[in-house]
Amino acid sequence: MDATEARLRQLLIRGLNGESPAYHDFLTELCVHLRAFFKKRLTRLPDEVEDLVQEALLAIHNKRQTYDAGQPLTAWVHAIAKYKLVDLLRRRARHDLLNDPLDEEMDFLSCADSEAAEARRDLARLLDQLPDRQRLPIIHTKLEGLSVAETAQLTGMSASAVKVAVHRGLRALAALIRGDS
Repeated sequence: MDATEARLRQLLIRGLNGESPAYHDFLTELCVHLRAFFKKRLTRLPDEVEDLVQEALLAIHNKRQTYDAGQPLTAWVHAIAKYKLVDLLRRRARHDLLNDPLDEEMDFLSCADSEAAEARRDLARLLDQLPDRQRLPIIHTKLEGLSVAETAQLTGMSASAVKVAVHRGLRALAALIRGDS
């Protein structure tokens, strides 16, 4: 464990034990690390860095009781930061799709559109051959972009069962595509 990890971990644990100044120092020092983390990943979106730092700090604060002191702090913090980054990218993608002006000269019956429609239809046929227990987790996690936890909640399965179902379902799809029996 490096010195920064150890210091931040110690400050968080002291903060969780009621030492407000230690918790304040933890958030202040963590802010520097989060800023660097996001700047490295958002070179094309520098204006988003500060917002993400604040969102991550807020999420870390709200989830601070979930930190397991036996685990590395960096992994816990980076997991939260990555979720915030993915949320931003999803929001931006949706926003860009919704605000993409349609070109008047756009060919709605283009080859690419028909190929995409055929691919979707083929995928739907393949997915229909899987049992619900495999098909639904694949649809939710891989096509809709939901997390394993969200998928588990939707399907009534445990998170580990969702992971296993996705793995087995993808393996079954690959076999169907290859034409294996």
